[in-house]
Amino acid sequence: MLHLEIVTPEKKVFSDKVADVYLPGGDGEIGVLDLHAALVTTLTAGELRYQKDGNSHELAIGSGFAEISDDKVIILTDMALGEDEIDEAATQAAIERAEEQLKNFDHNENIEEFTQLQGLIAQNLAKLNLKRKRRN
Repeated sequence: MLHLEIVTPEKKVFSDKVADVYLPGGDGEIGVLDLHAALVTTLTAGELRYQKDGNSHELAIGSGFAEISDDKVIILTDMALGEDEIDEAATQAAIERAEEQLKNFDHNENIEEFTQLQGLIAQNLAKLNLKRKRRN
C-alpha cells in the first residue's frame, strides 16, 4: 500500500492509503505502485487516478510537483477537483474566454501572461475532460 497525499495551496485534499496512483507527469503518465523508485517530477494539468478499497477515484489536477518514494506519493498542485466539484458550463465559458484572449494576444509582448492563459486553458480542459468522461 502507498500513502497518497494531495495538497493544494488552499487545503490538504486527500491523505490515505491507496493501492496505486496514476498521474500526469511532465513527460507523460506515470504509474506508481508500492516500492516505486524514488522520483521527483513535474505535473501537468490532467487526470490523477488512484485505487482505494477496490474502487477507482479520479481528480482533475493542475500543474505542480510529485515526490515519490517507495511507499509514499506527495502531490503538490495548484488545483485538485473531483467530478462533482466541476461546473461544466462555467468551465467551458472560461476556456472560450481564454482562447479568445489568445487569438488577439501578441505573445512576444508579454510571455508571462501568454503562458498563464495557456495554463488556464490546460486546467479547464482537464476539468472538462473529467466531467464529460464521468457523464459518458
